[in-house]
Amino acid sequence: MDGQQKGDMDEDRSFDNIDVQRLFIGAGCNRVVNTVAWGPSGLVAFGAHNAVAIFQPQAARILITLPGHKDIVNCVEWLPRNKDIYKDYGSLEEQFLLSGSADGVIMIWAYLPSQNKWRQVLQVPKSHEKGVTCIAGAMLNNLNGLFASSSSDGTVYVWEVGFPSQSGGDCNLSMLQTIHVGTRTMVSLALAELPGNAADWILAMGGLDNKVHLYVSERKGKFVPACELKGHQDWIRSLDFSIPAIAEGRMEIFVTSSSQDKTIRIWKISFHSSLSEHIEEAQSIHSISLKTYIEGPMFKLGTSVWQVSLESLLVGHEDWVYSVSWQPPVKSCIDDNNACWIQPQSILSASMDRTMMIWRPERKTGIWINDVTVGELSHSALGFYGGLWSPKGDAILAHGYGGSFHLWKNINLSIEDWKPQLVPSGHSAAVLDLGWAKSRQFILSASHDQTTRIFAPWERHKDSKLEISWHEIARPQVHGHDINCMAIIKGEGNHRYVSGADEKVGRVFEAPLSFLQTLQHTAWGHLGKQDFNNGDIQILGANMSALGLSQKPIYVQASTTRASVASSQDFSDGMETIPEAVPVVLTEPPLEENLAWNTLWPESHKLYGHGNELFAMCCNHEGKIIATACKAQSSNVAEIWLWQVGSWKAIGRLHSHALTVTQMEFSHDDHFLLSVSRDRHFCVFRLDKNGTDEVKHELIARHDAHKRIIWSCSWNARHHVFATGSRDRTVKIWQIKETKSESNVTELLILPQFSSSVTAVSWSPRSNF
Repeated sequence: MDGQQKGDMDEDRSFDNIDVQRLFIGAGCNRVVNTVAWGPSGLVAFGAHNAVAIFQPQAARILITLPGHKDIVNCVEWLPRNKDIYKDYGSLEEQFLLSGSADGVIMIWAYLPSQNKWRQVLQVPKSHEKGVTCIAGAMLNNLNGLFASSSSDGTVYVWEVGFPSQSGGDCNLSMLQTIHVGTRTMVSLALAELPGNAADWILAMGGLDNKVHLYVSERKGKFVPACELKGHQDWIRSLDFSIPAIAEGRMEIFVTSSSQDKTIRIWKISFHSSLSEHIEEAQSIHSISLKTYIEGPMFKLGTSVWQVSLESLLVGHEDWVYSVSWQPPVKSCIDDNNACWIQPQSILSASMDRTMMIWRPERKTGIWINDVTVGELSHSALGFYGGLWSPKGDAILAHGYGGSFHLWKNINLSIEDWKPQLVPSGHSAAVLDLGWAKSRQFILSASHDQTTRIFAPWERHKDSKLEISWHEIARPQVHGHDINCMAIIKGEGNHRYVSGADEKVGRVFEAPLSFLQTLQHTAWGHLGKQDFNNGDIQILGANMSALGLSQKPIYVQASTTRASVASSQDFSDGMETIPEAVPVVLTEPPLEENLAWNTLWPESHKLYGHGNELFAMCCNHEGKIIATACKAQSSNVAEIWLWQVGSWKAIGRLHSHALTVTQMEFSHDDHFLLSVSRDRHFCVFRLDKNGTDEVKHELIARHDAHKRIIWSCSWNARHHVFATGSRDRTVKIWQIKETKSESNVTELLILPQFSSSVTAVSWSPRSNF
């Protein structure tokens, strides 16, 4: 290292003035039924792989992720809940969130609204042996809560939790009971307080035996079986209680259940009589009468007898009904000291038929009917896994098969008018690759959810102020295979990239005219010098067939005809035929309906040559060469192919590695190509152009650099210095030293060991070393 390099390194070693701020989080929702919850604070919590993510619907932005779980987050539950608004919990400074994961672990998180801070309170000490399928909770009083958790291990745990009176304190947790349900796993739970002042509780369970099981408990007592509700013909997927009510002098509470048999049932649990009255009635009958059988089963709790009857059967969905919930209570009147709360007769259901429905009883007949239907009816939607009410009941949220959110808000107070709203988005599976556009205008990412996505900053007006927020603005590729890698093509010309998936073909995509015009409306759309004319682009967008993997171009002159044809076609009967995409120029961040189908990029070329699935690729800084590599178990297959941008011909094959090449990168001057591999070696190739169609390459270094797999590598932006990161939890810095006769690589230093595998490294473009 020369004197100038040392001086630059010493100058840049001062990190005291570095300020790191989180600008954007993109994440998709787990494909699980109970993994989303809308809290009384207005925040939505959802499972994002192993983390719990929190997003704010008003800002359409994910605020924070809460890491801690080591497996997929299956379910979340707020305490207090939305429906607990009719109770006074003013002394509770913090709100609490429970989360359960696929490895049986339950965690409790605390949120302090006054300071907008989160903390992990505790991990429940006794974990389930298998995945947690559902968590249902309720508040006992200001400082105590009750919750139940179900699991695939055939058990249901009941817990009581004591919350701290001041923020920052610890929670006291005690297990009250373990209920064994056998091999018929319970996948849905609901917990509520029975009407009256006796503090009696009822627990509803539903699962694989097609029955709703009711358990009851007196205060501080154990839950005991009360009765079974039969009627559904398939698995019970969701249960929800209304708030307790006293109607015409009778105490009652409703529970609604949804099933994979496509139906919803509303059950009424009402006070029947005292125990003494019930005994006298039974003695006078001497046997079970037909009237008793029709009215429904009874159960006793303490000195009371309760009866369960079927209130209504709701039929309207065409596929499994995964979610059902009562609208949160609303304030009806306020006297001098107390507020009166009522339970709105509105039920929200979400189904795999890609619709959500709001059910209400008809005013004249009292028959429950489908009053509102919303949904995402395009080709991209594969059904909804859950639906939720906002705390005020003026908005509804669904999460879908692909990890997407769908939000509708009632914007009219006098007449219901539900309009779709902007929501955050992101990948629903592992993100394997990402990169900045050549002019830094946007970020392109590739994922195992079989999509590539583009995120960019957007200027939005909020409260008469101009704010910049990040949003997904395009989904260039929706594929049929998991996408492992991609490379943005730099240099002159239109925006292009190459992607590699679990197939042997590399695919080249080019930005259509609709995207280029949309990009001008983003906050950073003016950055960089555009060296091409939009008028030369004759492709407006792209379309894909139902069974194909290729995305075909939609030309500008044909766009008007295609739009009119698409608008006139009816695709509600099935997925055999696919509607035409209608690319448009976006002047505001797009909704999921546009992203999934109308923002595709056309595929311009295919790169054939590799014998296995593509795994890594990169582009040189001049934008003239693409390097690709595939999964390999031998040195013959682990070769690196070089492709010429433009002609897309193979111009070189580099041999050195024995196993899969995990990452590659060109040096800042494009003289060297660095590659790292599962064989624990890195290789450095010198590249020299030999004519327009040929590249001369030479292996100058092959080092056994780490003790475990090398996952990542990165070049320094100003010198021939590079870094490698490995599963052995180390990052090593290397330098190429060149003389007239030879070139060699030396190790400069090893960074302090990390606590886990190093899977990604990247050098700042402005760094000196």
